[in-house]
Amino acid sequence: MKPFLFLFLSLLSFLTSIAQTPAFKIAKLKYNGGGDWYANKTSLPNLIEFCNKHLKTTIGTDEEIVEPGSAELVLYPFVHMTGHGNVVFSDAEAQNLRRYLEGGGFLHIDDNYGLNKFVRLEMKKVFPELDFVELPFSHAIYHQKYDFPKGLPKVHEHDGKSPQGFGLIYKGRLVCFFSYECDLGNGWEDQSVYNDPETIRQQALKMGANILTFAITQP
Repeated sequence: MKPFLFLFLSLLSFLTSIAQTPAFKIAKLKYNGGGDWYANKTSLPNLIEFCNKHLKTTIGTDEEIVEPGSAELVLYPFVHMTGHGNVVFSDAEAQNLRRYLEGGGFLHIDDNYGLNKFVRLEMKKVFPELDFVELPFSHAIYHQKYDFPKGLPKVHEHDGKSPQGFGLIYKGRLVCFFSYECDLGNGWEDQSVYNDPETIRQQALKMGANILTFAITQP
């Protein structure tokens, strides 16, 4: 093989490998306490596919799993947490999660019905000085590519409550968004899982795309 041709093919192979490399990855949080952190198995892959298609992001298509005490937490600019039951953070996990969020990371907690009372207590270990505050409908998280003038969409009914979006704000920056009475992650699932109307699924995916976009672009 001629040297020029070899160099050309090597460069082409290198550029192709770069083009195929995801810009970043997102992950699901694997926590202790017995709660089903693994719920909604198709939700994140579907959200990733939606964002890569409609927002032209290049997110790695494989769902990553990360624990709150892991040093690898910093590899993911966006971490998703869901479930129905108990959550327990050790002191070391809470400290590591705080460092991650202070350093620019973002945590989306989606109450899959039953998570609320547990996760609020555990997030107090992470930020004892902060309380969840309800974000107004004017907040930028509801007005990224997709406009949600009335806040979170309602995917599933449980207690007849309106959906609410809460946040932990550290030094002026939203570090954690908590979607409550919404079942947003359920809406990201394959249509066959809950047989939700496609219009509802699309609203859920669009809101998820807003959250992810806000998380990776806010100052």
